Amino acid sequence: MKKILVICGTGVATSTMVASSIRDHLTGQGIDAQISQGKVMDLVNGTPDVDLIVATTTVPDTVTVPVVAGLAFLTGIGQDVALAEIVSHLQ
Repeated sequence: MKKILVICGTGVATSTMVASSIRDHLTGQGIDAQISQGKVMDLVNGTPDVDLIVATTTVPDTVTVPVVAGLAFLTGIGQDVALAEIVSHLQ
C-alpha cells in the first residue's frame, strides 16, 4: 500500500480538506493508499517514510521523496492536474 503525507502550515484544517479530496479521488480510481496529515515542521528532522508528499506550503529542500503542489486543492484551479500527478506517482 502506498503512503501519502499531506502537509500544510499547521497540520489541521487545510491538510484535512486536501486529504479528503485525494482519498475520494483515489477510491474512485480503485487505488488503495494510506493518507496521513502533518505540518511542515514535521519535515525539518528528515524525510518521513512515505511514497509521496502533497504540500500546500513550501517544503524543505532536504525532502527526498516526490512532492506534489497541493495549492490547487485550495483554489480549485488545476485540481485535476494535481490529482493526475498524484495517481502517476502511485502507479
